[in-house]
Amino acid sequence: MSTLIEARDVGKSFRLRRRGSPGLRGLFRTTSYERVAVDGVGFSVAAGERVGLLGPNGAGKSTLIKMLTGVVVPTAGEVRILGRRPHEDRLAVSQEIGVVFGQRTQLWWDLPVIDSLKVLRDIYRTEGSTFTRRLRQFDDLLELSAFWDTPVRQLSLGQRVRADLAAALVHGPRLLFLDEPTIGLDVIVKEQVRRLLAEFTAEGEKSVLVTTHDMSDVERVCERVLLIDKGRLLFDGDLDSLRKMVGATRLVRVVFASPEPDPVLAGAAALTSEALRATFLLPESMRAGEAILDLTRRYDVSDVSVSEVPLEDVMRQYYSSPSRGPGRTVGSGDE
Repeated sequence: MSTLIEARDVGKSFRLRRRGSPGLRGLFRTTSYERVAVDGVGFSVAAGERVGLLGPNGAGKSTLIKMLTGVVVPTAGEVRILGRRPHEDRLAVSQEIGVVFGQRTQLWWDLPVIDSLKVLRDIYRTEGSTFTRRLRQFDDLLELSAFWDTPVRQLSLGQRVRADLAAALVHGPRLLFLDEPTIGLDVIVKEQVRRLLAEFTAEGEKSVLVTTHDMSDVERVCERVLLIDKGRLLFDGDLDSLRKMVGATRLVRVVFASPEPDPVLAGAAALTSEALRATFLLPESMRAGEAILDLTRRYDVSDVSVSEVPLEDVMRQYYSSPSRGPGRTVGSGDE
């Protein structure tokens, strides 16, 4: 498959000024210093991939997205989008990418949604029949026709995000960048957005790169994750590899028929324990069937379930682990 994104040892530093001591003299005495936002990040994204870019606040995610889309120029390394440098060849790159920032809109504030989309159709010179077909697809997935004629300023947050997604895709891009696309949305709208992203990449030659703090988005949409912190890429791999790396594979939740004060599952860590319920974290070496058999032999069990460890807990364990060190760790799914 073709490579849509290629980042080679990319860095971005900002020179900032620090004001001097309080008082009149301090107004005229300033010192400058350099803040590194992104430090030597390298990765590639192939056609058909759905990739999550994750990290705590201030990790460098948004700066990296801005470099990939040509908004910010790298101070080190190189970015290529479909073989082009986005900050040098912005017109050609803009024809191939769509961008959605959850807190901003690219729609015209006073125009109805349908008119904003028609303006974008003309800007990108999209054929009328193609435009109509795409609108029909967007309406099927996002139910846009309910507010076609509503000015953007009167839209709810969920309606605006859906309209922004349509605006980002109306010209048929091969690459979609999403920065916190589902922030503040209800579960119904989130599901509509996820369905659209699945449809977008189903064609095989299109990819999505999404930054989000909503781990359910990542689990439902992304097949691969990039973990970044303090501007450095720490992990690049699939979710299973990340779970195995932190030793968090599955959870076993048990409901007992009668109170059990201190339930034990040999070889597993007890995360929670109440009178009638307990949750155990299974190590990678333990099979779920063995754990269930052990529990039913020891206790009177009325219900038991097995599930993956929530990604939020996996991330928390990863970032709090002193063994991960400052450099990049490659997941076992990488080659």
